[in-house]
Amino acid sequence: MKRALPFLAFTLASLLSGGCDAPDVVPTADGRQHTRSARIEGSLVVQSRARGNAIVFIYDAANPPPPAGSGRPLAFTVVTAAELFGASMGDSSTGPFTAPFSLSLVEPGRYLLRGFIDADTCRNIPQPCHVSDFNPWYGVTSEPNAGDVGGGAVDPITSATRVLEVTTNADGWPQPLSGVSVSFADSATVPFDRPAFQTADPREFNTATTPMKTLTLTPQVLTGAVDQRPPGFWVQLIDANKDGVPDDANGDGVPDFWPRVIVRKLAEGVTGYVDENDLNRDGVVDEEGVDYARVSGGKDGKPDVTVLAAGLSPDPLLAALLDEQGKPRPQPVFVPQLVVAIRALALDARDPAAPAPLAAVPPGRYSVTLLQSTGQTWRLPNELDPALAEAVGLPGVQSQAFVLEVR
Repeated sequence: MKRALPFLAFTLASLLSGGCDAPDVVPTADGRQHTRSARIEGSLVVQSRARGNAIVFIYDAANPPPPAGSGRPLAFTVVTAAELFGASMGDSSTGPFTAPFSLSLVEPGRYLLRGFIDADTCRNIPQPCHVSDFNPWYGVTSEPNAGDVGGGAVDPITSATRVLEVTTNADGWPQPLSGVSVSFADSATVPFDRPAFQTADPREFNTATTPMKTLTLTPQVLTGAVDQRPPGFWVQLIDANKDGVPDDANGDGVPDFWPRVIVRKLAEGVTGYVDENDLNRDGVVDEEGVDYARVSGGKDGKPDVTVLAAGLSPDPLLAALLDEQGKPRPQPVFVPQLVVAIRALALDARDPAAPAPLAAVPPGRYSVTLLQSTGQTWRLPNELDPALAEAVGLPGVQSQAFVLEVR
């Protein structure tokens, strides 16, 4: 190789000096060439016995992740366990440990940083345990499991979530943010696996003849490339204002529970399972899409987030979730199954705070999602559907192909 270097240098010099005139430089029509971006950088600070890679996600502050919203990460970065824990990889000390991180190509805007330590819990606890298994490309492998340690950019005094703003200077150039701290601590250890579930109930829901459909959900244990071992479901009454009275946000007379149930319409004519009006799967409603008539009359001219009114059936749960004084228990309660009630009522949930009833229930395929208070989710159908799994290198599981077929 050393003998080739003089020839290579000569060739490059010839190419650089062979032209008499400088080439013309013209603006490109490719908008990506004109994108101006910055970066967010700083340090991870970890106080934990967990060991594993640190995953840091960046979210649009206006579209936060579950449970506060339905946002998906705009990007992420990984700091390896070796870089973060160094010589302490083999022990169980709590640190603190630090390592630098950086998120590049950040456009001007307001952002949230969240993350977790993808812990290898098999280092120090008996089975069942998890090795580090985060894979960002699939919904069934892209969230924390039991034993992972959560974190984020928070105010050091109040612990409130920090909103980070990338601004521009007088010339319009985005200004980098440095010195940002993302903290992780054992107090944010994820207590249980994602609510992986299955159902043996029929898929069909004829809303013209049936005002309500129920689904009985049971845990789905998965091992291997996808490792979820929920022994059941952790359920809790929601009492956000801590007044001792279960919340009833929609005023339907039924208390609100964790986990929440989301039954959303899927897009038609698209490979895989994609939400209607979110064809790029970024968690943000597309600018153009399907718009349905409302009960209030006509359409609003915006693509809808079409969901069915759904929730947990309260009858088998309330006795276990209320204490002797009839107040919500502060801790979740374990139950072996859930009964989900789905009404023949469709809503446009584009504004989650004020979902608008639709004039009719749009027919088609609908997914069913459970959302835990930790922000962990599980959805049917998913990539474990045997019709999709082999193509993406995942094991096929027939129960995970369930889709609600509405007529």
